[in-house]
Amino acid sequence: MVKNWADRKEAKLLGFAGYKAGMISIVVVDNQPKSPTKGEELKKAVTIIESPPLKVLGIRLHKATPYGVKVLGEVWAHLQDKGLARRLDLPEKPNGTLEQLKQKLPQAVEVRVLVYTQPRDTGIGKKTPEIFEIPIGGSVEEQFTYASSILGKEIPVTEVFKAGQYVDVHAVSKGKGFEGDIKRYGVKLANHKSEFGVRHRATMGPITPPVTGWWVLQPGQMGFHKRTDYNKQIIKISDAKTTNVNPVSGISRYGLVKNTFVLVGGSVPGAKKRLVMLSAPIRQNRILPEQAPDISFISTRSQQG
Repeated sequence: MVKNWADRKEAKLLGFAGYKAGMISIVVVDNQPKSPTKGEELKKAVTIIESPPLKVLGIRLHKATPYGVKVLGEVWAHLQDKGLARRLDLPEKPNGTLEQLKQKLPQAVEVRVLVYTQPRDTGIGKKTPEIFEIPIGGSVEEQFTYASSILGKEIPVTEVFKAGQYVDVHAVSKGKGFEGDIKRYGVKLANHKSEFGVRHRATMGPITPPVTGWWVLQPGQMGFHKRTDYNKQIIKISDAKTTNVNPVSGISRYGLVKNTFVLVGGSVPGAKKRLVMLSAPIRQNRILPEQAPDISFISTRSQQG
């Protein structure tokens, strides 16, 4: 899901994943240094991302080749989770040991861990987990040492991110299906006296050459694309038992948030219940302070109305 990862000196995971629950409004005290409303209370829209712990399935070493980075070797933990068997066939015997994998470390340029989500712990009614790779910061030796220490264990979101930090959000946007060029690109409606209707663009190009250029706006698939939002601030990381964000009737089209959740400022791509990936910012804004604003009120008004 993430094409490029940021480099970090600290040996820890560079990303985390959760499920989009929905949006609520909160009241925070503005802490931006040059803001004209600094120190005042502001109403802010935030997105709730329910983030149960990720479980580490395996360790992978990658080597550099003329055709890109390729897998050098891997070791899996001996896990027998029921949900994991829905996604893949678990090996009956271990495919190697950490000692054998460590011998290949001099050839490696990067160490990544295989992790999977635990949707059973949420209320979305899903049992099959997602499996993906997440890289680790630091040198190759530090990456391998850290990966070995977390193999087969659960990693909470608090070990990866903290409140106030900025992250990049990766997700698949809402699908709109096959749409015309008016809705797809925002083309202006033609004159009401137009011969073939008003909901179409103008010429598709010259007669010679008889080729339609790629730049010509045409109908097609709209939405359901992978998108990235840069520099979203984490407002709060908390547990549902400590901080209540659930309306009495539950979040519309999602249900109740039962686990640790992340409040991310603003909106993020994707529909409710969709997997959302949080990663360390690849082009971070150094001017903004990494200090979470104080929350004075969280709205739990019902979203059914």
